[in-house]
Amino acid sequence: MHRTLTLSGLRLSLMIATLSAHAAGLTSEHSAFGTTSDGAPIEKYTLRNSHGMQASIITWGGVLQSLMVPDKNGKADDVVLGFDDIQGYQANPTVYFGATIGRFGNRIAGGKFSLDGKQYQVPTNDGPNSLHGGSQGFDKRVWKAEASKEKGWVGVTLTYTSPDGEMGFPGTLETHVTYSLNEKNELRIQYRATTDKPTVLNLTNHSYFNLAGAGSGDVLKQVATVYASTYTPVNSTLIPTGELAPVAGTPMDFLHPTAFGKNIHADHPQLKFAEPKQGGFDFNWVLDTKGNVGKLAAEVRDPQSGRHLQLYTTEPGVQLYTGNFLDGTVKGKAGKVYPHWGAFTLETQHYPDAPNQPNFLSTRLDPGKVYTQTTLFKFSNK
Repeated sequence: MHRTLTLSGLRLSLMIATLSAHAAGLTSEHSAFGTTSDGAPIEKYTLRNSHGMQASIITWGGVLQSLMVPDKNGKADDVVLGFDDIQGYQANPTVYFGATIGRFGNRIAGGKFSLDGKQYQVPTNDGPNSLHGGSQGFDKRVWKAEASKEKGWVGVTLTYTSPDGEMGFPGTLETHVTYSLNEKNELRIQYRATTDKPTVLNLTNHSYFNLAGAGSGDVLKQVATVYASTYTPVNSTLIPTGELAPVAGTPMDFLHPTAFGKNIHADHPQLKFAEPKQGGFDFNWVLDTKGNVGKLAAEVRDPQSGRHLQLYTTEPGVQLYTGNFLDGTVKGKAGKVYPHWGAFTLETQHYPDAPNQPNFLSTRLDPGKVYTQTTLFKFSNK
């Protein structure tokens, strides 16, 4: 728990560690993380296991603020991009470091969609389209938080109630996101949501990973495998064409271990849409796992540090993005600069623009139904 004392105008924060009763070595700590520009207090929950892995989550945007993971020599480094204080997140609203994304992750063409014959408009914040729920999505909201426990896991559950009409979306939406850590070096994110009116929903996490350590250079030598035989090609504004295209014979083929940098400069129109100057990846892969969380969906290895990330998810797709618009001007944690291609994302999701694509899996949520999603990141160093 967290207590704040006021003495002679000074605020003193007391941090009290809470030990999990279910598994030796799993701990949870609750502390302050400053205040927003309008005075809202932000909290941080830090989850630890006995193997040196540590995850910190803040109530601003449901952000995964830090993730410490040991390398092959046992040295732990922070492998996600972010900021040391709330001011950093507020001053850089378009990078989405570590954020919980909603109501609709990825893009909606023109910010428009229809439900039951009625058209809805979400603010456009990415050229002609809406991105990640509009200009004031879930990543810019203050969430409520409560420590959580279950056998073998320690965690925190975040809650946000999005009112009817927020960012143009219909229905009052109650959303719960639980981050949990276990002794197997697995970080699990579970989502649950309900609505009182028909709406559309596509939640995800937007963590930027660099397995060599955040701010340690680019990720072009890190080796990815994505178990997806098809992907959803896009037009020049990154809206899907509606096609499910085979990855075979294209730079999008990651069915076998492939370094990010191997084909990133290829002369392919899709790469130019994602990053016009030098090429880059920013596409939705259609996972062959088909929502089976027990099957490996993707994995990335860093030859230098030995860190290995494995992804499991109930979602049908994953957006792999290579930090194409990082340009070395953003200073993150410990003053480190985040360069071009300085990270990758694995945003588990339904397909972009699904409300306007009749051939895509539906993202509709009706009253009386429950939206659920589970994504798990498993780390090792061998």
